[in-house]
Amino acid sequence: MKSAVETLSPTRAKLTVEVPFEELKPSLDKAYKAIAQQINVPGFRRGKVPPAVIDRQVGRGAVLDQAINEVVPQKYIEALQANDLQPLAQPEIEVTRLEDNDALEFTAEVDVKPEITLPSYDGVEAQVDDIELTDADVEEQLEALRERFATLIDVERPAADGDFVVMDLKATKDGEPVEGAEVTGMSYRVGRGGMLDGLDEALVGLAAGDETVFSSQLVGGDLVGEGVEVAVSVSQVQEQELPEVDDEFAQLASEFDTVAELTEDLRERLGRGRRLEQAAAARDAVLEALLEQVSVPLPESVVTDELNARRSSFEQQLAYSGVTMDKYLEDEEQTQEEFEADLERRVRDAVTAQFLLDEIAKVEEFGIEQQELSEHMVRRAQQSGQDPQEFANHMFEHNHIPELVQEILRGKALARIVESAVVKDASGNVVELANLRPDGTIGAPEDAAEAEDAEAGDAEAAEEKAEA
Repeated sequence: MKSAVETLSPTRAKLTVEVPFEELKPSLDKAYKAIAQQINVPGFRRGKVPPAVIDRQVGRGAVLDQAINEVVPQKYIEALQANDLQPLAQPEIEVTRLEDNDALEFTAEVDVKPEITLPSYDGVEAQVDDIELTDADVEEQLEALRERFATLIDVERPAADGDFVVMDLKATKDGEPVEGAEVTGMSYRVGRGGMLDGLDEALVGLAAGDETVFSSQLVGGDLVGEGVEVAVSVSQVQEQELPEVDDEFAQLASEFDTVAELTEDLRERLGRGRRLEQAAAARDAVLEALLEQVSVPLPESVVTDELNARRSSFEQQLAYSGVTMDKYLEDEEQTQEEFEADLERRVRDAVTAQFLLDEIAKVEEFGIEQQELSEHMVRRAQQSGQDPQEFANHMFEHNHIPELVQEILRGKALARIVESAVVKDASGNVVELANLRPDGTIGAPEDAAEAEDAEAGDAEAAEEKAEA
């Protein structure tokens, strides 16, 4: 087999492949055997029909077509490997010459990974915001904890913002009940939002036994986005009674004996969370700084596919949350055109980052261990709320393991960049990235705490050993 490659653009190549006819013989023999099993010819047993008879009965062309359909994909892959091309999509294949008992020639046009000239990725400089943690932040956490241990008390007055109501809802369209759009005895906090447009406004001022009707739009089901009339009736109005913040509350809500200890723990937990957020921001800032130093041509087919996938995923998330696209754009004060432009910008940055990290992983010759793959699959399963074993089975059955491997390698490339980067906050302090995992992801605050505890334990052990 001979092959030649023609560069059509920085992201598209054309392969021309010539296959000597003798290399088709195994596939031709296989095609004759397959056809012999499918036809009945008087005087011959099924499967024992000679090739010459098959040529007369079925036609040599049918045999050649079947053989070519098997050979071309094989030779295409061999040509990719011979020319060191990494395809990004399915090829457009055309048989350009077929001479029986002589030669087969075909072309394959395909999007390929662009060549990248890597900038220096040692010592990349980036800046992130300072960590801000105020007494008000701690107070907010304490207030949220109080609400978790609050009690609800029935009140004989109209509902106000922040009250809880027990309500029944029933939607109708053109006077007919909407199937699946009815709830009974539901507890709901007035002002929470996110359920039906107009619900909170309708509930304010209703007392137990009151009912009203308001217009809204359905956010789920077959009639999503359709205008309906919603009847709401209230059976109870309740206000929240919060516990006093004292040592007794601290003992009820935590493992601590005093409010001072509880407050200090909340502050520490918040600090860990803010450090985690800062570490993630630092990682992203380093990658963004590196991206500004490189220009990567992008295959439009890859950009389009990723754009469509992200748009679809985002729309599904909105639907799951009960929010229409129009409502989202209104809340974000964005037009549809601005949303699309922002989405495309983020997609192009993401695809560029993938190509860049792939190249760094290749240059650094990173590999992965089985344990790394297993841990990555467990994290992915947890993120999607799936059982780890079921997630792993799905990945193997649908041949998604190469994608997971690529994710890990990109993570290692990102970690390699970040490890040598110089990241400072707005005040000029160097940001420590202690909870950056080896695969490039950011560990949870608990991971950082465990690491700190382990370091403290190691230090104590070393001191005891020295004293001994």
